[in-house]
Amino acid sequence: MSTADRERLKELEQENRELKRANEILRKASAYFAQAELDRRPE
Repeated sequence: MSTADRERLKELEQENRELKRANEILRKASAYFAQAELDRRPE
């Protein structure tokens, strides 16, 4: 693997970690707001 390929792989792995972190945050936020909506509804 060339130096450029190793650098590109490193960049893609970093981007992948960031996207996974962002997806986890969005998943938790979605669950939070969905629960808040359920709690807000009158019974």
